[in-house]
Amino acid sequence: MKKIILMCLVALFSVGIANAQEPKKGEKKTVTVEFVTDIDCAGCAKKVTNTIPYEKGVKDVAVDVPTKTVTVTFDPKKTNEQTLIKAFEKIKIKVTETNQK
Repeated sequence: MKKIILMCLVALFSVGIANAQEPKKGEKKTVTVEFVTDIDCAGCAKKVTNTIPYEKGVKDVAVDVPTKTVTVTFDPKKTNEQTLIKAFEKIKIKVTETNQK
């Protein structure tokens, strides 16, 4: 009897994990990309945080001045890496490399 109950719990737990990993209907898929830039001061970081989050589809922006990286999370149905690179160019920040996470 204990084995049957244990097997049922394991099966229930496995189904729960499988369902948790699948995106649900209505949930939007996002992509996170790390841009290596030429920012070197707090002023440059402020320019990025005041501009890039307002691009269409951008969900989150994190700026790290010491490593000169900007991490952007966005909805791929609304924007892409090339559009974001153009947005950086508009505020005169060069993007030298991108790394998708």
